[in-house]
This record gives sequence, C-alpha cells and structure tokens, in this order.
Amino acid sequence: MRLIELFSRQATAVNVKAANKAQVIDKLVDLQVTHGNITDKAAYKKAIYAREEEFSTYVGNGIVVPHAKTEVVTRPSLALVRTAEPILYNEDDDDKSDLFVMIAAPMNGSLHVDILARMMTLLADEDFVAKLRKAGSEEELLALIDQAEQASFGNKSFTEERIGTAGYKVLAVTACPTGIAHTYMAAENLQKAGLNLGIPVKVETNGSDGAKNVLTAEEIAACDGIIIAADKNVEMDRFDGKPVVITRVADGIHKPEELIKKVSEGKAPVYHAKNVGGEPAAKQSVGGAFYKHLMNGVSHMLPFVVGGGILIALAFLLDNYEINPANFGSNTPVAKFFKDVGGVAFGFMLPILAGFIAMSIADRPGLVVGFVGGALAASGESFSSLLGKGDPISGGFLAALLAGFVGGYFVLFLKKITEKLPRALNGIRPMLIYPLCGTLFIGAFMYLINPVMGAINTWISDVLNSMGGSSKILLGAVLGGMMSVDMGGPINKAAYVFGVAALGSEQFDVMAAVMVGGMVPPIVIALSTTFFPKKWTQEERSSGLVNYIMGLCFISEGAIPYAAADPIRVIPSCIIGSAVSGALSMAFGCTLRAPHGGVFVFPTVGNWPMYLLSLLIGSVVGAVILTLLKKNKR
Repeated sequence: MRLIELFSRQATAVNVKAANKAQVIDKLVDLQVTHGNITDKAAYKKAIYAREEEFSTYVGNGIVVPHAKTEVVTRPSLALVRTAEPILYNEDDDDKSDLFVMIAAPMNGSLHVDILARMMTLLADEDFVAKLRKAGSEEELLALIDQAEQASFGNKSFTEERIGTAGYKVLAVTACPTGIAHTYMAAENLQKAGLNLGIPVKVETNGSDGAKNVLTAEEIAACDGIIIAADKNVEMDRFDGKPVVITRVADGIHKPEELIKKVSEGKAPVYHAKNVGGEPAAKQSVGGAFYKHLMNGVSHMLPFVVGGGILIALAFLLDNYEINPANFGSNTPVAKFFKDVGGVAFGFMLPILAGFIAMSIADRPGLVVGFVGGALAASGESFSSLLGKGDPISGGFLAALLAGFVGGYFVLFLKKITEKLPRALNGIRPMLIYPLCGTLFIGAFMYLINPVMGAINTWISDVLNSMGGSSKILLGAVLGGMMSVDMGGPINKAAYVFGVAALGSEQFDVMAAVMVGGMVPPIVIALSTTFFPKKWTQEERSSGLVNYIMGLCFISEGAIPYAAADPIRVIPSCIIGSAVSGALSMAFGCTLRAPHGGVFVFPTVGNWPMYLLSLLIGSVVGAVILTLLKKNKR
C-alpha cells in the first residue's frame, strides 16, 4: 500500500480560508468523511483533539500532521488542506502553518506509525514541500505526491519496510477437510482484508497437497498473533504462548477483517499447548469438537475413497457384462486390475476414517486404536461369530465413526490415569500402555457393538431399497439441496458423507444425487453471468466463466464468493436448482459408483444421458430464479 492510494480528489483542498486551528480541523474532518471509512464523525473528531492534547502535531516548516487511531475508522485514509493564508496552529508554535495532512487509522497497532513515517520522509524534502505550496489545483498537488513517493520508494508498500525488519504482525493458518477450495479462499480473503486494513498478513495453507507458505519460527516469535481458520487439526504446539484466534475456515472467508482486528487490537486469548493434539486454550463446544474430529477423519479418508472409487467405477466401464454377469467388474484382465487395485484403496476407507478421528482426539497414540477399530468395523467380527453362532456382519461406516470417537477418548482416559506413574516409566506409556490397552479395549468393544451397528446398517439399506419412486425422489431432492446450503460446509459435508456411506451399502443412486446436487451451484452462477450480464458487474461476469469448470469438476465452492456477496438471492436459487437435479437423478434411476470426479466420471454413470439432463435442468432452473431475483447493475 502506498500513500497516494490513501488520498482522493474529494479529500484534498487548496486555498482553503481558515483563521484558526478549529476551522482547519473541521475542514480536514469533513474531507476525511468523504472516504466513507468513518462510522462516527463526532467520535473521530474527538480522537483528533485527544491526540492534540497529548502532544502537538506541528512538525515545523509550516507543516502540521494531525492524526488519530480509533475504532470508528474502518480503513486508513489521508486528507490534505493547503490554506490560502498561513495560520498559527498553536500559540507556542515557532511559525505559522499552511500545509495540513490528517491521518485516519483503524485500531490495528502500528499502521498509523507506518503512514506517518512515510509521510514525514517525503515532507523532509524542502524542494518537494515548495512544489506543494505552488501547486495550482488539487489534481496537481496529488500528482506531486505520487511522483515524489514513486521516486523515493517505487511501488513498495510502506508496510513492507516493517515486514522486512520486524516480521508480519498477523499470521494465519487455513485448512478445510478436503484441502481444496475453502483453504485457499480463506487465505485469499484474509490477505485482501489485511491489505485493506493496512496490516500485512501471511497465511499458511494446509491444503490437499500439504502445507504451503509455512510460518517460520522467527515470524511466529515477532508477530502480534495468529488466526487459525481451520475445520481440521493443524500443528498448534509452535504457537505456545502467543495470542491465537481459533475459528472455522468459513469465518476466514466471510469475516476476515473481524478476525484480523481481534488480533491487532489485542483481544485474542493466549494459547497454551498441551501436547494432546493441539487443543485450543479456550474450550470448544461439544458440537464444534465433534465436527472438527469428524472432519479430520473424513479429510484423510477422502483420497482413498475417491481414488479407489473411481478405479472401481472404471473397472465396470471397461468390463463385459455378458461374459459372466455374476462376476461383472472382473471378467477381463484389465477390468480385474482396476477393480482389485481400487478395491484395496477403497478398503482402507473405514480404518483411515476411525484412525484419524481418534488421532484428532488423542494425538498419535490414538491412531493405532482407531485404525484397529475401523478395521474391525469393516470385518464385522463379533463374539457371536467367534462362538460360531452367526456370520460376521460389518458395522460399516457408522461403526467406524463410533470406533474413532470411542478409541480416541479411551486413549485420553489412559493418559489421564497414567499421569502419576513414576517419571522413569513415562517412556513405556506411548510405546506399551496406550497401544496395548487401547487395542485390547477397542477389540472387545467392536466385537460387542458390531452386531448392533450391522443391524442398523442393514435396516438403513433395507429402507433405501424399499423406497418407492416418490420417496426416492424426495430423498434425492433433500440430498441435492443440502449440497447447496453451505457449499462445502457442515451441511454439504453431511450430505456427501451420507452418499459415501451409501456406496458401501451399494446404494449407488444416492451418490449420484449427491454429486449432481453439488455440481449445480457454480453452473447456476456461470449461466446467469453469461446469459444475463446486466445483472452482474464486470468483475463478477469475468469470474463467472471459471464456474463452468468448477461446476463440471464437482467443486461447489466456486459459488461461495457470490453467495457471500448476496446470500439472500444466491443461496435459495442454488438450493432449488440442486434439489431439482437431485430429484431428477433419482427419478431417472441414475447411479454412480465413484464418489467424486464430476463430468470426468460421467461415462461410468448408470443412465448418463438422463444424468446430464438432470444437471442441465437443475442448473437452468437455478439460474432463471437467481436472475429473476437479481436487480440490474449499472
């Protein structure tokens, strides 16, 4: 950010008639208000006078730089007045003044100091000041400031000097369960908000391809605080003793300025590491903790499900059903290869889910307990089958969820009851006590609970199988609509997880309805911006084209910027369009064996022509409704 960006023609005035300090301040405050960044004019003026009482802002050579840092300022700005005749600003000033630059700064720490330092550097040049006094118009005066700043600093921001010596004042980490859209959208919005506030923000992204732009120990030590906008666990021990704001990744997208201000104004609580999975200093709500642990399991499970599921789907595409219908998917060597490899990857779904839920709760000692519990959920072994009184019945997805939570909290219980062991025995706790006792406990628990969870799974499968046409259509509408409610948030993820769980029960029509519902929102935006351009700004139209690709790739998050800007119109339109697509997919009997992939897995879809038609109809319906709700843009 440069000084010239904080000025404007409306906030600059030459040859102003003023007789005293009060009249000059009144004029400067009036000019500052034209920026639209001051929520309370009277409070801002009061802050200016309070600063003047502390120490005069007269700097000599006929120059005064009144300034104030106050919460009624939403973003930094500058106003400039050159009086027609010099005035005596303070009674004890050594000379009269005719150049007045007023700084308005938000409550963000040292931004006003950065602005003041850059301004004083320029005003120290007497030739530059002489030119300002000779400028014949406001435009000429601003041009002189731009030229002087460019000559001295180029395009370098006045905050970059502070970054280079003292580090970023605010750091952030963003992470979402899938590590794709939300992670990077939150990072971008935090950085933009920081620039708007004049507070440089460095963001570490924990995406699907690992951590990028990683925060260094030096940056952490020098910063004012850290924002953790994440829906899964991140490495927290490194922030011990620093002010930390812990929130959802959605808040990083929708409330970036609020989060940055909380850190910069010193309102963030100090984080104290506990070495038990990076729990925040403040207690999370039960619902928030449950969602975070669940999403940690889901985020690690998804690559196995997606990779394995798509390979299995390709196996059916490449196979010949006529050879042996009972062995469909493995009749040819090529198909068998895809199905075997995909089956191995897909088979890790339940152990990975349970393992990383438990790890989220109890750190590394929980991993083995959760992993074993998930594997036993998949095998379906029980005390009944052990005694030869029945066959193993897989507890499936629900049993794996239960294994992850029960296993994780049991390890926490083991940690608690072994805390008072002699220090010499501390080494055997993670290497012997936790894995041995935890595995034994989760084994007995799963043998006991598998028949119950298996019965619930069977009941759910029977209910889905018994659903008639109208019931299935309603289910498709509900699941499709859920995919558009928060576009990657908890409700969207709940529908998606239900679809993945249904794949394990061979309910392939459920996954089809879920995916087509998730593809609709970005395409709704793309269609409306393309065919009804008067409803959108130039920037929105340009970004809208990318949503065709995001929608076809099953990335619902492409619609989030539009939903955030106009939620009342965008979200209901997308929900209706997605519900229509989900209902039509069910009505046409479309099926999908792959849990992801968008248009790239359409060849593996059962009844793909009607599936494509379902997507098109729902998208058009949503786009028409959205367009009717939107007003024309100038």
